[in-house]
Amino acid sequence: MSVPEEERLLPLTQRWPRASKFLLSGCAATVAELATFPLDLTKTRLQMQGEAALARLGDGARESAPYRGMVRTALGIIQEEGFLKLWQGVTPAIYRHVVYSGGRMVTYEHLREVVFGKSEDEHYPLWKSVIGGMMAGVIGQFLANPTDLVKVQMQMEGKRKLEGKPLRFRGVHHAFAKILAEGGIRGLWAGWVPNIQRAALVNMGDLTTYDTVKHYLVLNTPLEDNIMTHGLSSLCSGLVASILGTPADVIKSRIMNQPRDKQGRGLLYKSSTDCLIQAVQGEGFMSLYKGFLPSWLRMTPWSMVFWLTYEKIREMSGVSPF
Repeated sequence: MSVPEEERLLPLTQRWPRASKFLLSGCAATVAELATFPLDLTKTRLQMQGEAALARLGDGARESAPYRGMVRTALGIIQEEGFLKLWQGVTPAIYRHVVYSGGRMVTYEHLREVVFGKSEDEHYPLWKSVIGGMMAGVIGQFLANPTDLVKVQMQMEGKRKLEGKPLRFRGVHHAFAKILAEGGIRGLWAGWVPNIQRAALVNMGDLTTYDTVKHYLVLNTPLEDNIMTHGLSSLCSGLVASILGTPADVIKSRIMNQPRDKQGRGLLYKSSTDCLIQAVQGEGFMSLYKGFLPSWLRMTPWSMVFWLTYEKIREMSGVSPF
């Protein structure tokens, strides 16, 4: 079937709006991920420190690994493993964010514009934004779970080497192949429940806060839809996302990084609830906020870089503002 002449003359962003937004958000996420990944690696290492459940397996890592703060952990990685190891696992992280960010942004805008809809005065109720943000996070993260699993496990490879343990993976593609061989398709979605729980909370903080604050500023203050408004909105969204998402992020990281049997079942935790209970009982409630500082310091600049880049490339591509 031939395409009408008028449609062929339209820009690609108008012919395929959802695909264009998916690619644009993936590009913005790649820029943000490269700029802030060392903080993500530091956060993951901090979240694994003092893991009480390891004592059940007689793992000496808990005793041998010193407790460190954010700065000492980052400096330790540089001194013990090398500067470039701060970006260990960045390849699957970029894969993940292309899928995750693309999925969540397209889903949220579809829900906002088509399913829920704005009021006549362009107001978008907070409750609709909350539901839309959580649903977008769940869908985006479920699609991206295999890449997130590989990212988390590769981030811990440097630590395993220092502890004298054999490395599990030779690279990203070997990691995918090994996880698939050992756990099957199901193994690639290990930890998906706490992962989507975290994504729902993070996106309720990120998407909902950014969208709500931005449109409040545009509709109720002298500020226009410009870089100042985008910057202020992204600062707020980064803080809220960190507060809501850190506990679920700790649980997710531990479940994804735990050793598994031949059937792909975890040896430390039966479920995300079991991991939560063990963490609180063995390490205290504040263990759920291990890595909060690097998480916040990373989430805020990540959010700012992502939203400023995303809004700019939408403008350059002829797509309406978010």
